[in-house]
Amino acid sequence: MASQTLERAINPYDVSADALYTEDTWREPFTFLRREMPVSWRPESPFGGYWSAATHETIQEIELMPEVFSSSWQRGNITIAESVNEADFPNFIAQDPPIHTAQRKVIAPAFSPGQMIKLEAQVRERAKMLFDALPLGETFDWVEQLAIPQTLGMLCSLFDFPFEEWRDLKRWSDYGSGVSADNLTPEYRAEWMKQMGEMLARFDRELDARKGLPPTDDLLSRMVHSEAMGNLPALERLANIALLIVAGNDTTRNSIAGLAEALHRYPEELDKLHADPTLSANAAQEIIRWQTPVTHMRRTATRDVEVGGQVIREGEKIVMWYISGNRDESVFANAERFDVTRENARRHIGFGHGIHRCVGARLAEVQIAAVIDEIVQRGLRPVMAGKPERLASPFLHGFNTMPVRLEKA
Repeated sequence: MASQTLERAINPYDVSADALYTEDTWREPFTFLRREMPVSWRPESPFGGYWSAATHETIQEIELMPEVFSSSWQRGNITIAESVNEADFPNFIAQDPPIHTAQRKVIAPAFSPGQMIKLEAQVRERAKMLFDALPLGETFDWVEQLAIPQTLGMLCSLFDFPFEEWRDLKRWSDYGSGVSADNLTPEYRAEWMKQMGEMLARFDRELDARKGLPPTDDLLSRMVHSEAMGNLPALERLANIALLIVAGNDTTRNSIAGLAEALHRYPEELDKLHADPTLSANAAQEIIRWQTPVTHMRRTATRDVEVGGQVIREGEKIVMWYISGNRDESVFANAERFDVTRENARRHIGFGHGIHRCVGARLAEVQIAAVIDEIVQRGLRPVMAGKPERLASPFLHGFNTMPVRLEKA
């Protein structure tokens, strides 16, 4: 194996390091990888050896071969970390067909066109309410006062879950997505188990209540009244609930948070939005590309296979760095720039590609567009009023806090 390792394109950067993301210095390593080694091997990291796919093309190629590149929790799950805090975590995106297909079909109708009409009305009502409460000309935390309540409010609606418990959902979401070298400790794993146990107990009460009621449109009702997910063992219930919480909140809130930074860095783009409010839908796509709220997804090779001129061996993990693919200059001209008129913004891979593309992508787009519309309709300009605190994670790309001041445009 040593000789094979010497033949590999060796990645000089450990792009799983938290510091790249907390210090916002990830661009240079990924620019190098896209140019010099689209697929590369990193022999050592806190998460073990891993392959990296850095270009838009190689990421899409991997996503379109689910039979070769497995998402299954039985092979290591969907993040660079092995399993989830050394625990099996069999949620539906950490499954391969046919299980993935059957369980996805249970969730997908919650985001049908008919449902989206109802959900969009709720999204816009919540955005309006939150903006009504934001101070003008005073510094506040854009994450705490806008991004989190906007997305968690929508999640509570999807679950038909009491909004006053949103802080519990946020805490469980943070633990459910807590991929970081700092978390590879017995103390963190013990707290993770405690938090996940509390989450499961709380949601089991909700699921039990729905079993005796007629089916409704909320996600929990859809789960308990379905053949594919109605009788899941405890571990699968836990994993799927954690997935829905993380996917329904972390990703969208990180895009909404990134919007303030993008509009601050590129104020002329907000001028374009004020001049043409119909650009908001495209701007929502562009911020998903520019921010890339999910930094990576991981797959595991089911057999030896060649990608990008490199041979990935059976059982090895390959990490698809969405954050790099969305900066690929061969696809997105002047890719570092946030451009609300970008003609191919929809080609971003922020939601993945192929059979695992995010089932709630449309809802995320609607939530982001609603925030943009409120900014434009109210004639506002978000200005960063201090240094944001960035999330310490190679998995989710976001912010813990972001001081912002709203001014009249």
